[in-house]
Amino acid sequence: MKRLWYAGICLLILSQTAIAEDNCPAAEFLKTKLDAVVAVLQKQDLAQETKSKQIVEIVTPMFDFELMAKLSLGKQHWPGLTAENKEKFTDLFIKKLRTSYLNKLTLYTEEKIIYEPPLQVDNKVHISTNLISKDKKISMLYKFYNSMNSWKIYDVEIQGVSIIRSYRSQFSEILKDGTIDDLLLKLEESVVN
Repeated sequence: MKRLWYAGICLLILSQTAIAEDNCPAAEFLKTKLDAVVAVLQKQDLAQETKSKQIVEIVTPMFDFELMAKLSLGKQHWPGLTAENKEKFTDLFIKKLRTSYLNKLTLYTEEKIIYEPPLQVDNKVHISTNLISKDKKISMLYKFYNSMNSWKIYDVEIQGVSIIRSYRSQFSEILKDGTIDDLLLKLEESVVN
């Protein structure tokens, strides 16, 4: 039993390899995009609405929103949806994610981003960052996969909490006693408010 446990630990360690940042296109991609977002946030002469629009243009290519929507429902619920409901759910989910992301960014007050060395995890890349302000540190882990020669984020962990797992838990709770229409209604309400 000890040998099996030891072999499992060794396999886990070997599957997560640190990558030199200068050899990691995903790390360079993330840094370039986040630096661009910070530059927009620091512009004092821009109205918040203009900043939000520019930030959406910067961050949209970073994320695979469609995959994130599918993962957030999971194998239990996604396959049972009609094509129409998949499309409607995906559209609402994307709006919710963008709104949530922009709301968090409006709290920006000159924080500094520290990048940790990227980790290769199987065929994916995980990049940890720390948002440092005067009195706090917020850790964020961006999870990337290579999609047709471009890197896309499929999940983000904030302070160790996965966005995908968090939404999946919320959505499963709604769908436990409700229908997809109930979930879509709740999503519509959250996007409007």
